[in-house]
Amino acid sequence: MYSLDAYGSMIADRVRVGSYAQALRKTVREGSVVVEIGTGPGIFAVLACQLGASWVYAIEPSEIIQVAREVATANGCADKIVFYEGLSDEVTLPTRADVILSDLRGVLPFFGRHIPSIVDARRRFLSPEGVLIPRNDTLWAAIVEAPKDYGKLVAAWECNVLGQDLGPARKLIVNDTQKIRVDPDQLMTIPQLWSTLDYDSIENPDVQSNLSWRVERTGTGHGILVWFDAELVDGIGFSNAPSAPETVYGSLFLPWTSPVSLLPGQTVSVDLEAKLLSSDYLWRWTTRIEPLERLSTSVIHFDQSQLAGLVLSTAQLRRKAADYVPHLSEDGRLRRRTLELMDERTSLAEIARRLANEFPERFPRWERALSYAAKISEECSR
Repeated sequence: MYSLDAYGSMIADRVRVGSYAQALRKTVREGSVVVEIGTGPGIFAVLACQLGASWVYAIEPSEIIQVAREVATANGCADKIVFYEGLSDEVTLPTRADVILSDLRGVLPFFGRHIPSIVDARRRFLSPEGVLIPRNDTLWAAIVEAPKDYGKLVAAWECNVLGQDLGPARKLIVNDTQKIRVDPDQLMTIPQLWSTLDYDSIENPDVQSNLSWRVERTGTGHGILVWFDAELVDGIGFSNAPSAPETVYGSLFLPWTSPVSLLPGQTVSVDLEAKLLSSDYLWRWTTRIEPLERLSTSVIHFDQSQLAGLVLSTAQLRRKAADYVPHLSEDGRLRRRTLELMDERTSLAEIARRLANEFPERFPRWERALSYAAKISEECSR
């Protein structure tokens, strides 16, 4: 979930907001039904009303939806916006939409369950002649020279004030993705098309493809940069490419295990994969760097993935093993008891009193038990 400050940064992004506003002005007509998935503070839902929409269904799972309700009231649109607090695939709407708008990206469109949510909304919410905003996202990749960003990533693990060998941590940090912003002249290759996500037809949330580049100039390669060009509707879109105006998105950096000196004409091949596992994406990037024929150096090969960057303890891994026999901790017993009381349709006040009686060492005061019960209620109740 985003903080209010993060939502403020999104609203302050004139490129993003201006592009979506243009797309709505082009598609919303008097009497249109509009759905916004991930309405946040509700600015686009309000704009759709101001453009003549008869109804706007604004869907948002986080508590920012209360801000959106108040924004709608402040702008005289509360009677035309129906708010749904939850995930879009848990919502049933009373009618089909003429326009569905969403911005569920992170740095890239591969963010959480963005794509499955759009597929579901397209099937259940969109009218036969309806419009999806955005229409598509085109993904590009290039080899990048990013000494400052790479240095920030590994510096603490390569040289620390205690003079200790922190190599094990360095191995982990270079197997994770980073959000960065670079200048166009930091690219060492011509960008290659990785994939186009056509939201009118997409079904599979995963993307995997092999990319190949020829190095254009002498320099040091630090990894792969990935960005998107968004087409919202015909003729309207924006990009987080290095050559585009800076946006809130940044670009995605997949660092190499170590920097590599590169010469013009060298071939760099990368097998790049983004795979949705449950509610998060797993990235894998396998790199092969060919030497020039006139040089006697060998092929450089990196096999990296976010799996290799996970910080895991042996104790935690043991608890996840298939043959492990789990035993409830005190926290587990407390949570189980709380859920049992919730299932009896007991009020939070009564649940708190009973928890305080049954777990006196955990809850010396009734108010602490009430706070705990309220937290479980927020997570698990309907």
